[in-house]
Amino acid sequence: MADTAPYTQVLTANVPAVSTAGNDDDTLIAQAPFNCTVTAVEYVPEAAITGASTNNRTVSLVNKGATGSATTTVATLTFDNGVNASANNEKALTLSGTAANLNLDAGDTLQWRSIHVGTGITDPGGIVRVTISRR
Repeated sequence: MADTAPYTQVLTANVPAVSTAGNDDDTLIAQAPFNCTVTAVEYVPEAAITGASTNNRTVSLVNKGATGSATTTVATLTFDNGVNASANNEKALTLSGTAANLNLDAGDTLQWRSIHVGTGITDPGGIVRVTISRR
């Protein structure tokens, strides 16, 4: 049997905590093992996150491409007012509405980005799970 669609795989990586006070972090998490489409991205924080309206945090999965210089956002989630996450429980990120942004080529590098908004809130770190499907 050939290795063809719809083969699905979950890429998993630990990501570090990021404190407030204007701190951000970019963490390389995986490379696409084959040409694929991202079908889901989940963040499992080690501690609860309580969103806030003005000072909050955005987490994103970014496709850096094969050379590491691309900036395509694959999925994102802003912990603003009413958007919270429970400790040790997955929280889905919103996938890009642009279908092409979900496509990865073999060797593309995925980066996890945690960016403060305003003065920010703490990102406790945790696990990122990226579900991909062969195309």
